[in-house]
Amino acid sequence: MSYPSLPEPHALAVLALIVLALILFSRDKIAIETSSLIILVLLSIGFTAFPYTSGQGETLEAVHFFSGFGHEALIAVCALMIAGHGLVRTGALEPLGRNLARLWKHSPALSMLLTLILGALLSAFVNNVPIVILLLPILISVSLRTGTSSTRKLMPMGFATLVGGMSTSIGTSTNLLVVSVAADMGMHKIQMFDFFIPAAIVAAIAILYLWLIAPRLLPPRKTTLTDTSPRLFSAQLVMLDEGIGESKTLSELIEATGGAMEVSRIMRDKGTFIMPLPDTHIHVGDRLLVNDTPDNLKEFERVLKATLYVGDTRVDEEHPLSGAGQQIAEIIVVQGSPLQGMTLRQFNFDDRYQLLVLAISRKGSTLATLREKIEQVRLRTGDILLVQGQDKHITEIKRAGDLLVLDATADLPYTDKAMTALFIMAAIIIVAGLGLATIAISAVCGVLLMLLTRCLTWRHASMALSTQVILIVVASLALGFALLQTGGAEYLAQVFVALTSGASAPIILSGLMLLMAILTNIVSNNAAAVIGTPIAISIARQLQLDPEPFVIAVLFGANMSYATPMAYKTNLLVMNAGGYTFMDFVRVGVPLTLIVWLSLSFILPIMYGLS
Repeated sequence: MSYPSLPEPHALAVLALIVLALILFSRDKIAIETSSLIILVLLSIGFTAFPYTSGQGETLEAVHFFSGFGHEALIAVCALMIAGHGLVRTGALEPLGRNLARLWKHSPALSMLLTLILGALLSAFVNNVPIVILLLPILISVSLRTGTSSTRKLMPMGFATLVGGMSTSIGTSTNLLVVSVAADMGMHKIQMFDFFIPAAIVAAIAILYLWLIAPRLLPPRKTTLTDTSPRLFSAQLVMLDEGIGESKTLSELIEATGGAMEVSRIMRDKGTFIMPLPDTHIHVGDRLLVNDTPDNLKEFERVLKATLYVGDTRVDEEHPLSGAGQQIAEIIVVQGSPLQGMTLRQFNFDDRYQLLVLAISRKGSTLATLREKIEQVRLRTGDILLVQGQDKHITEIKRAGDLLVLDATADLPYTDKAMTALFIMAAIIIVAGLGLATIAISAVCGVLLMLLTRCLTWRHASMALSTQVILIVVASLALGFALLQTGGAEYLAQVFVALTSGASAPIILSGLMLLMAILTNIVSNNAAAVIGTPIAISIARQLQLDPEPFVIAVLFGANMSYATPMAYKTNLLVMNAGGYTFMDFVRVGVPLTLIVWLSLSFILPIMYGLS
């Protein structure tokens, strides 16, 4: 077995940058946006300082690396993200969710199967994030009402949307990128349903696994919402003659409690409210309005020698603290949420929504709880806020549709623009599916219609866009272009063919798909797809075979984001909502990856006539 000689310096430099990109993309401490921009800058500076001239005498202009910002695939991805957000904002999928929630009362097993099928089917045409956002509240509500664990429902549902998303060219951003990059390299344009049949066969097998086996691999685990009783109680600390509050300032009283007491208002002379400023002097008869746990409130009463009241009733054994009208819920920070990138203090969360935040969790662990600087945590996509407040306030938030709320009810937002948004989304898919226009054009037209019909505002449209997705797509396109132009893709293809020397075409195709599946679970699926596509085409050319099955293998492999929670953004949403651990994803995701990979390794060679 002979290995190819090393490529020229520019190709080696690009390969080194790809290795650096894969390392950066897998690091939690460095934002993917920052990593992507670093790669873009290094590419442009490197090719500016050391110009590359091809064998045909053409010089590669460094500015070309920024052309990804106007690439057809990125335009389509962004437009579809906005259109999908329009479905969420208007509640266009609410009737489906409502009927599904009703069915759960009669046949849980059948309902779970239908949930998986529905999630997979919808994700073939709509980005899976809105689908997960639709189904999460339903499954959480069903679990709370039936007293069962949501752990065995949420992860299978999330994986079903991923499996369904790989069945059409618009199902995921990965699909759009692979199809577009392959077309840029001269391959015929892959149409929307060209790989639907193998994907549908595999999806059917995967859904059976997710329905019958996956739930048994997941241990029942209590989530934060299992106990929906109030955690905090509102009470009044009445200052007495014998107390320590007379002639003291509020800051002195807070210091006496060890800094633990937070006073929202001071009531004086029945109806007069005073701002709780630190230098405010406390008088006998003043009432300090405090929200806290029962244990803390009783401790404040003891330390300050005050008396606890709720309204005009003194708190004692016969009249305990009551949480009547209070409700516990979870709010998930999703892509497009106004909370994304903000702290609770910056957003003025308490005053805006009249809710108390009890805890913040991220990736299955609690970041902050009561009295632990909860307002200073900068929120990220996937974070979960455990909140408490009046039923009416939580209901209002759900109806507004700005935040994804999980509680014991299955109420979903619905507006009078829902059917309009649904028709527009259907038109986007039909126009692209019939070949009347490319998906980029039909999706952009659909976004314009959603704006003109007020299904969305410009603020909501901008919230739907992800800087992370945009920058990683542009950086990946730039790396793929540099790899292709400098001969790096050809070199990697030669190495892959040399390593698989003597193997049949189906084995080589299967190996390529497995390599992409491993990469997508470590780094970004979009990066794996864009870098893998030119390599796949080069492999096919060296084997003198049709490149389409190899490109489809890259597409499928890059979509197998099942084995780690960071492999795909909906994995993080599901992880936090279900209280999963990293090993839960490994336990369920690795077998699913093997099932999908082995099934496609058998189906694709038969469909494409590879011997």
